[in-house]
Amino acid sequence: MNRPETRQRPKRTLLFSAALLLLTSCTTVAETGVEPVAEAQSYDILIDNGLIVDGSGSAPYVGDVAIRNDRIVAVSPEITGSATRVIDARGLAVAPGFINMLSWAPDALIADGAGESDIRQGITLEVFGEGWSEAPLTDKMVETLESEQGDIRYPISWRTLDQYFDFIENRGIAPNVASFVGATTVRINELDYADVDPDAAQLDRMRALVREAMDDGAMGVGSSLIYAPASYAETPELVALATESARCGGMYISHMRNESDHVLEAVDELIEIAEKSGGPAEIYHLKQAGKDNWDKLDPIIARVEAARAKGLRITANMYTYTAGSTGLDAAMPTWVQEGGYEQWKKRLQDPEIRKRVLVEMQGKPVGWENLFYHAGPDKTMLVGFKNDKLKPLTGKTLAEVAAMRGTSPAETAIDLVIEDGSRVQVVYFLMDEENVARQTALPWMSFGSDAAALAPRGVFLKSSTHPRAYGNFARLLGKYVREENRATLADAVRRLSSMPASHLGLKDRGNLAAGQFADVVIFDPATIADKATYAEPQQFAVGVQHVLVNGQPVLSGGKMTDARPGRAVRGPGWNSCPPR
Repeated sequence: MNRPETRQRPKRTLLFSAALLLLTSCTTVAETGVEPVAEAQSYDILIDNGLIVDGSGSAPYVGDVAIRNDRIVAVSPEITGSATRVIDARGLAVAPGFINMLSWAPDALIADGAGESDIRQGITLEVFGEGWSEAPLTDKMVETLESEQGDIRYPISWRTLDQYFDFIENRGIAPNVASFVGATTVRINELDYADVDPDAAQLDRMRALVREAMDDGAMGVGSSLIYAPASYAETPELVALATESARCGGMYISHMRNESDHVLEAVDELIEIAEKSGGPAEIYHLKQAGKDNWDKLDPIIARVEAARAKGLRITANMYTYTAGSTGLDAAMPTWVQEGGYEQWKKRLQDPEIRKRVLVEMQGKPVGWENLFYHAGPDKTMLVGFKNDKLKPLTGKTLAEVAAMRGTSPAETAIDLVIEDGSRVQVVYFLMDEENVARQTALPWMSFGSDAAALAPRGVFLKSSTHPRAYGNFARLLGKYVREENRATLADAVRRLSSMPASHLGLKDRGNLAAGQFADVVIFDPATIADKATYAEPQQFAVGVQHVLVNGQPVLSGGKMTDARPGRAVRGPGWNSCPPR
């Protein structure tokens, strides 16, 4: 058993480098209004002498954080007393744990509960639900999902979101998890994969599913409107679902209907949904895809800020790279995908339908999001296959594989979808670096990896990934904060912690303050950086030394521990949605 350490107060010094002092200003007690904790007490963990970046956006100051059980009990320039463990944070920043607003970690956390690529960047909360959520599920949906699993395979024992949360907590995970309820998941429950509008009775049952998920702890409704069958949903359907979410205190969050040629119209639709539903709305991974659309950032900002000025809470999140990653389904029209993968595959094998698809893939898109057109085959990298025979193609561009096979890039894409038994995961190079950099400074911008939480071992080595899985948050703090001064350290931490926590309706996470859950990250602002590249994406970020989740160290001295204290974090409607 560890003996309590009675810490003698060393002379208070600032050991931060000149580069760090350019990023932040340390303030006096009088300036912060934070008084020392005079009465000596005992704590489980005392974080000593760190630069306190508390998540509020206020100027950092040198101080201490005391933790007992799973809560922060004091934050002050000076705390005396004894502790079972003292963490010397001199030269390091101490911040609330970061929130990944768009995580695809469910499968990875089942395979390996560590969530290591995110923990090593300071992530303590993974938020799921971009259109698809782990529940609600029917038996038929479960049968389809299990048949389509790839490298990571497992039985799906849950049907409701509440049951999923119990399952994943019992599995044992390092980070906390939360989830939106997917509009796509709700739609499939009632309408399967059909391109139809729900009738009044069907829509009422869909609304009931949203309400039940909100009561189970969902954060709101998430949509992903470029993909079939989500793309079949009209605006009134989305307003109806978002209205149920808003009644329970939740938000609408969306991969908008278009992020390229019609991105402005898509922003207008999101704002309309927020206004008509009575709830807030957030844009998933804001971008301007395709060079022809790089000049649309200013009008997007203008639309969002005009809506905010009217009192609507419109926000966005982003990843810090110029390439996105999704499937080859985003290279083909959604009409050909109606009915799910098997029907999609069957149509692609029909010569006449194939000809039509080839024509549409290679032309300027009308009514759908064509990432094949906007990226081009030489900027479309293949990173994830289900079929072992195709895995040697990992890391090659679509243009390179087409040349190897002697077929056109569009034909090659179709053939790969048929051969792989999946949509095939790819990386599309689409965005402008200056736009990405500008977005990192927007006051209403939070951050999401849009990726799983991985590690360079085991089943995760069977496929490649996008570097954002290993570097998204470290890249923000290293490249855009320290190196380019696009934002201050205090403001970046605010938008990684307290701001998204507030948007999610969380009252006891996101800040370094007494009474908050002890989700804490301790990192070196002078060295934090991403190391992952497109060629070699499975490389951990550097600079994070300690991560605590619910008061337990999951990363200690730069090394993962065996602790798995992660919990399901439930939304504001949990067990409290008002009856209709």
